[in-house]
Amino acid sequence: MPQPYPPIEPYQTHRLRVSELHELYVEESGNPEGVPVVFVHGGPGGGTEPWHRQFFNPQKYRIVLFDQRGCGKSTPHAELRENTTWDLVADMERIRELLHIRQWVVFGGSWGSTLGLSYAQAHPQACLALVLRGIFLLRKAEIDWFYQQGASWIYPDAWEAYEAAIPADERGDYVGAYYQRLTSKDAATRAVAAKAWSIWEGSTSKLFPNLDMVTRFGESQFAEAFARIECHYFTNKGFFERDDQLLANIDAVRHIPAVIIQGRYDVVCPMRSAWDLHRAWPEAAFEVVGDAGHAASEPGILAKLVEWTDRFANA
Repeated sequence: MPQPYPPIEPYQTHRLRVSELHELYVEESGNPEGVPVVFVHGGPGGGTEPWHRQFFNPQKYRIVLFDQRGCGKSTPHAELRENTTWDLVADMERIRELLHIRQWVVFGGSWGSTLGLSYAQAHPQACLALVLRGIFLLRKAEIDWFYQQGASWIYPDAWEAYEAAIPADERGDYVGAYYQRLTSKDAATRAVAAKAWSIWEGSTSKLFPNLDMVTRFGESQFAEAFARIECHYFTNKGFFERDDQLLANIDAVRHIPAVIIQGRYDVVCPMRSAWDLHRAWPEAAFEVVGDAGHAASEPGILAKLVEWTDRFANA
């Protein structure tokens, strides 16, 4: 079974000003002459971590990581203004141009699959290949499943804390109720809502719940950006023109070499979305990991991700 590559450090970091308000953190690691690959992190609002470099052979890849607007090392922290899917797509093009990259592999999981597909459909000529994991198409049914009712039937214990943060008379629309609190002028109100929202996702992301993940998702700094930015995007329907936008526009990327990797027991982004994408895009390879949930760090998913980055590095 393929294993992650050893930890490495960046050989260069950048601060990229993308608007009067936003500045992005961008880093490069691996081989400066290697195949360019851009890591598109999840959330939205999740930020990158050092271990994200380890999906890629550092001898063969020029590895680009960046923190999307409002999260990680990008500034201002947890900022919702000028923060849309299409701002992020434009940012990716700015990064590609900054680094003088003609084409790159686009690697993204969860929200990273949403943004990766959005980017590829807007700029197919810039994409060498796509590695997509834990598919999230940002359709209303997917949001309702995880944040309104559905996943709650599988994790009723973790759901109680998420539910308890919202008064009973507002529970007909959890996303709307959380949005009101996450955008409150009162810092304490924002903090309570952010922690409840974020811990709910951290508690459900692995087939076997992991206390370390729950702890990280509950950290104040992480939770503030993660919850606020996620809820902002979901309230605005991903800033898409239609509910099935990514499926409707699949012809734009049909010719790009791609793989879809999905955990069978993913509760956060259930397999139905990966299946719908596979049916719309049979040209892409489709890998179902039978003993995994949502997280990229789960052994079976991690192995498949490394296997496919190795394949595309040698293509």
